Amino acid sequence: MATDKSHAEGEEQLLASFHVLKDVQLMEKDWPEEIARYTFNSGYTFEYPDAVRGIFVTGHSAGGARFETLLELVNTTALNAMVIDVKDDHGYLTFRPDEDSPFYDVSQRMIKDPEEMMRTLEENEIYPIARVVVFKDSVLAKERPELSFKENGEVWVNRRGEAFVNPFLEEVWEYNIQIAEKAAQMGFQEIQFDYVRFPEGFERRDEILDYEVGKYTDGEDNVQKRVDAVTDFVAYARERLQPYGVDVSVDIFGYAATISEAPGIGQNFTRISENVDVISSMIYPSHWTPYFGIDKPDLHPYELVDAYAKVENEVLGALDDPPTSRPWIQDFTASYLGAGNYKVYGVNEVEAQIRALYENEIYEFLLWNAGNSYTEGVNYLLE
Repeated sequence: MATDKSHAEGEEQLLASFHVLKDVQLMEKDWPEEIARYTFNSGYTFEYPDAVRGIFVTGHSAGGARFETLLELVNTTALNAMVIDVKDDHGYLTFRPDEDSPFYDVSQRMIKDPEEMMRTLEENEIYPIARVVVFKDSVLAKERPELSFKENGEVWVNRRGEAFVNPFLEEVWEYNIQIAEKAAQMGFQEIQFDYVRFPEGFERRDEILDYEVGKYTDGEDNVQKRVDAVTDFVAYARERLQPYGVDVSVDIFGYAATISEAPGIGQNFTRISENVDVISSMIYPSHWTPYFGIDKPDLHPYELVDAYAKVENEVLGALDDPPTSRPWIQDFTASYLGAGNYKVYGVNEVEAQIRALYENEIYEFLLWNAGNSYTEGVNYLLE
């Protein structure tokens, strides 16, 4: 077990090799060889499991009483990983960094003792994945409106009151990559980027909203500019995180695998997949409109996941070096869909999704429940 002292010394060594966080500047693309060869050692030891089978954990759950319940769930089942919020859906860091950190003012003390949390995960052999929500960031948008999208001089928000920051801007990239670096320094073995996209329906707003396009000023159409910006961020983030020895994953809409590219949000499934170690499609049956010939997908979890898996396997199979597929599946009841359009999700529905994945030779998955209340009694290996 590493001591706090060795953990701190390792962090100082790496920071000295790179850049001071307070001076936010993009690094040169061609790093000196001695930096590229250096691999950070967090002091923790985590082994990649036979196949990642994980759950989503909010900052509040990771730092509160629910953490013990979730530990017991993982320790008494075939689950073996946790995806823990490091930067949440609002844009807050879920722990307090040092007071001189440029991120201190955008942090909250949800996780009171991150080092104790990481030691607990290590002791219980739970694979730690850091979730970093990237371009949905109401906190940064409010603080720096010029990094966001504006309408009539005010920061634009969607119908849920959420603001986004601008994927075209490298300063926004840098902001999120430095948070990802901090997560790697904390000992997380994988950085999972979520909301790596423009706002939904952006193709209807791209000529209305006021925003900068950074270096993306060439004569391409707006769809391709968005795709390039999103893909370039992912590629650059992976490059920057390479010395930490962490995997990079991206959450992506499931339907993105079924089309050449999503026109508004800038997600091209193939191009993103070429630049990550793990691709995590969000394939919750409740989130699909009629698709694959299934009129009400939430009522048919096996059929929906089976149909999706076949499409994804074909797309990834065409790549020279495909990433690991690790979809997000549904462990919640979508009652908001209205009577007749949803069913209560329990053991049978969760296992149906897993069965569809296994039958299509996809052996990794993540369970999503926003409140972190997961179904008891699920046989995750279907044994």
